[in-house]
Amino acid sequence: MNDLTAWSGPYGGVPPFDRIDTAAFEPALEAAMAANLEEIDRIAGDPSPPTFANTVAALERSGRALDRAATIYGVWSSNMSTPAFQAVEREMAPRMAAFSDRITQNDALFERIARVYEARQDLTPEQQRLTWLYHTNFVRAGAALETAAKARLSGINQSLARLFTQFSQNLLEDETRFRLVLEHESELAGLPDSLRHAAADAATDAGLAGKWVIGNTRSFIEPLLTYADDRSLRERAWRMWSSRGDSGDEHDNGAIVTGILRLRAERADLLGYETHAHWQLEHSMARQPERALELMRAVWTPAVARVAGEVRDMQEVARAAGHDIDIEPWDYRYYAEKVRRLRYGLDQNEVKQYLQLDRLRDAMFWVAGELFDLTFSAVDEVPVYHQDVRVWEVTDARTQAHVGLWYFDPYARPGKRSGAWMAAYRTQERFDGAITTIVSNNSNFVPGAPGEPVHISWDDATTLFHEFGHALHGLLSAVMYPSLSGTAVARDYVEFPSQLLEHWLSTPEVLQRFATHAVTGEPLPAMLVECIERTATFNQGFATAEYLASAIVDMELHLSENRDIDPAAFERDTLARIGAPHEIVMRHRTPQFQHVFGNDGYSAAYYSYLWADMLTADAYGAFTEAGGPYDRAVAQRLREHVLVAGNTVDPAAAYRTFRGRDAGIEPLLRKRGLNG
Repeated sequence: MNDLTAWSGPYGGVPPFDRIDTAAFEPALEAAMAANLEEIDRIAGDPSPPTFANTVAALERSGRALDRAATIYGVWSSNMSTPAFQAVEREMAPRMAAFSDRITQNDALFERIARVYEARQDLTPEQQRLTWLYHTNFVRAGAALETAAKARLSGINQSLARLFTQFSQNLLEDETRFRLVLEHESELAGLPDSLRHAAADAATDAGLAGKWVIGNTRSFIEPLLTYADDRSLRERAWRMWSSRGDSGDEHDNGAIVTGILRLRAERADLLGYETHAHWQLEHSMARQPERALELMRAVWTPAVARVAGEVRDMQEVARAAGHDIDIEPWDYRYYAEKVRRLRYGLDQNEVKQYLQLDRLRDAMFWVAGELFDLTFSAVDEVPVYHQDVRVWEVTDARTQAHVGLWYFDPYARPGKRSGAWMAAYRTQERFDGAITTIVSNNSNFVPGAPGEPVHISWDDATTLFHEFGHALHGLLSAVMYPSLSGTAVARDYVEFPSQLLEHWLSTPEVLQRFATHAVTGEPLPAMLVECIERTATFNQGFATAEYLASAIVDMELHLSENRDIDPAAFERDTLARIGAPHEIVMRHRTPQFQHVFGNDGYSAAYYSYLWADMLTADAYGAFTEAGGPYDRAVAQRLREHVLVAGNTVDPAAAYRTFRGRDAGIEPLLRKRGLNG
């Protein structure tokens, strides 16, 4: 247990990643859960009248050892998922769900929380918010149910935990076992050198030297679909990627999705909600599924109209080149890039030569310094779980005070889930003394050749800034209690700071300083900068419709009264009903929708990215209306009312305090070029 829970060393203690043995997870987690339950029993059985100090604050202090063990367990699940670890995960997922229910279904504990909640007017605002959060979370977890209903609810949660784990492991299996092996160099026509080298390296690693291997990851598939001249190769790659979790064998996720939806609907019934979507959105910014759907539909219609225009442009280019085809999903990126070059003179592959991963990382550090006075210094004395991971200390440039640690794990590898994300290994608090945060950004870039820089696409650079926005949200938190810290906010608000930071990638200050050619050292030419600005809304029909198709299907699935949904039929019928263009597939098809079926996190809440982008488009206007993107006064307001505050205030109130009003849809439509 000590290897997972006794964090020692510099910076207030760090995860002992260099001492982790997979076999230690199960006993360590069991011991930490048992110790936490003893703490809970002491709080619930306290003979003193319940107060904030002996009940709510005591709960905030409890479970620290378990938090540390579960953090490392989560790191392994996302980044180091070996078959041995997956076996542990299958065992522990339902046990950990049952453990959580034992706390939220403790009648004596809930009675104490309720009494503190009833008298909360005597507390400080932050104490009131924390008490509200505990009371709300307990009620939403079934604390007020009768005994039989509680037992059934616990059974549902354990079954969901098993299905979430199975879904995620099946998806990882499909991303690992399926690949394309290319034997002839002619098949690589059109592909950039970086992708050719990565495919050759992947083949060598697989014992297929002299061939090329295309992995089933977004970092391989999207550039291939953009540049490969071989249409049959594009189709094979697209089908491999889009059929993850839909293989029809023992790793197929169809039945798992049906089971998850059925259990979620039953749980919503038990808890007194109309649907899972109503339960999920109760304390979001949207509040009701209908409001989220209203926003999605308002954007969907112009996005689909824009797609029709994009397809017409691509058909013209294809036929002018003598390609007698109709645009299919595996053609969209390829011909969109052709249109971009013809219309704007912009070659994304040319831009990529100026987008070096290390330089863009430095650009993010620079932006954080300009906006929020943060500095980043590499440190070597901190243990990591893989040689790819590096660590930086973050300090406040004004006071030289330590702010936290930032871990960066940039590269794809076997056992690491696809995509990009931010994680908090330790959250900031000032409860029993100041505790600083530890955050991580994880990506899946294809490694470059030894000694050569890694070049990434503009889309990948945008994602890099996005996830760093989450990291800054965690790093700049300055609250009292850990449950209210950093990114622990409403789902449709948490994406606001991250999407907002994306805007700084395209600022001239960043491009002139950090978008430099690896060989010549020259900055991105002014002509290309101007092209990037002119193409800011290019292909937004595709990008918006691809995303919204997933978000609408997610919401409709969780509003359905059908308890035995066939996910493939539901997906097909829903897309047909809303008029989804056949040239575009959902960004995340149902059997691979990790956001929604890997846990409860974004279920009925994938719309959150659009809601947050409505805030983002409006909030960036605060900068442009003032002194520009680096206006210090606006940055200070953003820091004070959004980033520092965490979940100490209602997000709608926090946004109004920052902006002076609520956000509207018009800035969002203008940002995406969908306003006419």
